Amino acid sequence: MTVCKTIQECREARESLGKIAFVPTMGALHAGHVSLMQVARQRAPRVAVSIFVNPTQFGPGEDLTRYPRPVEQDLATCRDAGVDLVFSPDPAEMYPLGSPEIAIDLPQFTTVLEGRHRPGHFKGVCQIVAKLFNIVQPQVACFGQKDYQQLAIIQAMVKALDFPITIIPSPTIREPDGLAMSSRNRFLAPDERKRALSISRALFLARDEVAKGIRQTNRLIALMQQRILAPGQLGHIPVYIDYVAAVDPATFKPKEHVDGPILLAIATRVGNTRLIDNVVVEP
Repeated sequence: MTVCKTIQECREARESLGKIAFVPTMGALHAGHVSLMQVARQRAPRVAVSIFVNPTQFGPGEDLTRYPRPVEQDLATCRDAGVDLVFSPDPAEMYPLGSPEIAIDLPQFTTVLEGRHRPGHFKGVCQIVAKLFNIVQPQVACFGQKDYQQLAIIQAMVKALDFPITIIPSPTIREPDGLAMSSRNRFLAPDERKRALSISRALFLARDEVAKGIRQTNRLIALMQQRILAPGQLGHIPVYIDYVAAVDPATFKPKEHVDGPILLAIATRVGNTRLIDNVVVEP
């Protein structure tokens, strides 16, 4: 496995690798990331992974400084997964002092849900992903559906900017008890970890209600909010809701009725940790 710290090193290493499937990450790798690497291996003979905590997608007061950076552990995970190339630059390599500001934005998708609660977040995501695409030059790139809105924005950006890259979505990987895997889960104390289960349980409850015939999204949203806020047997750690939404998975516009595929999405703060999750359901 080749590990590169600079753009030039990465480009030189990439030249001899032929067709590549790419998995962009911010490190703190878990089984969800490994599943993306496995999907990538099915799509191309060579797999590249980036490990970079991108500062431009963090807003003021967010967790940039405490975001986990277990670099050696991450490299071992990549090596065990059979990754061929790892690009792990420093921030100064990606954003040299004095470089001009650029912005890539898709307002139709970036001003709702996560975009509304994290202004500028998706501009930073698009900026870094576009840069990584230009550096690594993959033919295929794999993204998880846990970050469903991010996935849709990357797909739209690739189409709008004519990147010759196929985007492969991969299902959310969950812990045995249903909690969506996330690098931020390691911030959770044991009692917070238990309380966080209300997020996936709220989504699964709404999914079950749709299967039973419920079609009014206001009822589904109310049920999800109630399940999140009612502690039940999960303890009394405070949970703050950023949003509970039922939207069209293609346009992200709110839906009043489940008359086709619908994205149920939740963002909460459990203690000091912000967590997101979603499911797509159909009538």
